[in-house]
Amino acid sequence: MSLATTSKTPLKSRDYKSKVPVVWCPGCGHHGVLKAIYDALAAAEVDPSKLACISGIGCSSRTPYFINSYKMHTLHGRAGAVATGTQLARPDLTVMVMGGDGDGFSIGGGHMPHMARKNVDMTYVLFDNGIYGLTKGQYSPTSRREMKSYTTPYGGPDDPLNPLLYMLTYGATYVAQGFAGKPGICAELIKGGLEHKGFSYVHIFSQCPSFNTLDTNDFYRSRIEMVPPDHDVTDLGSAMALARMGHYGSAPMGLLYKEERATLDERMQMIIDGTGGHAGYDKNMIINELRP
Repeated sequence: MSLATTSKTPLKSRDYKSKVPVVWCPGCGHHGVLKAIYDALAAAEVDPSKLACISGIGCSSRTPYFINSYKMHTLHGRAGAVATGTQLARPDLTVMVMGGDGDGFSIGGGHMPHMARKNVDMTYVLFDNGIYGLTKGQYSPTSRREMKSYTTPYGGPDDPLNPLLYMLTYGATYVAQGFAGKPGICAELIKGGLEHKGFSYVHIFSQCPSFNTLDTNDFYRSRIEMVPPDHDVTDLGSAMALARMGHYGSAPMGLLYKEERATLDERMQMIIDGTGGHAGYDKNMIINELRP
């Protein structure tokens, strides 16, 4: 990512906290993810005045309010599209997206492949609690079939989506997974995403104690397994094999995949340069053409 770093005295995690009080339920995993974000921003030395945090709708989409940055709280599922425009217009900024499993993979699912394949230079942190928490407990794309919710009182009819396989398949150049109960590991993964130039996807399991009694803190702790130390993060096939673990009871935690590839803004600039600059927006030329 195009990191906007500060040249002043290094900031501490607390310097990234806004004055807005955090309003999540007690025991919500999002508290751990927020701490990880603070720590990652400090470790990466991101300048708050050059940081844009963008979200959609949901419990996790409140996150930008709690961060000392510029922020945009957008429409449900549209955070990625807005963030793409932000990054193209201001490639000098550090752009982050925060959202949940419903926001990202249900109503926003059509945007995720395109951010990945275009390799938009941003970091997307997805808080996965396997439920729609803000609207009080409906079945989400990552809910297990055993989930009995308001919309599935007898259990779900379909298998949960695998976000890691989804993002690897569509070309994300940085794919990692963590757990809110391990904020230190999450901070390292998010920092890596911030420092990576390209589309970084960091998936984090985050328990919802209010509406998801199936995927508890203890459940996630028993399920996660660290990515093997000898794993080759440049091997897409190996990364996909690890991602498939989620269908067999366990889930990898760590960096699965990393690839260097030209970003969308770089390729756009190549087009502009290749036309001698004529592909740029010329207001006066357009006004003259519209005159009778």
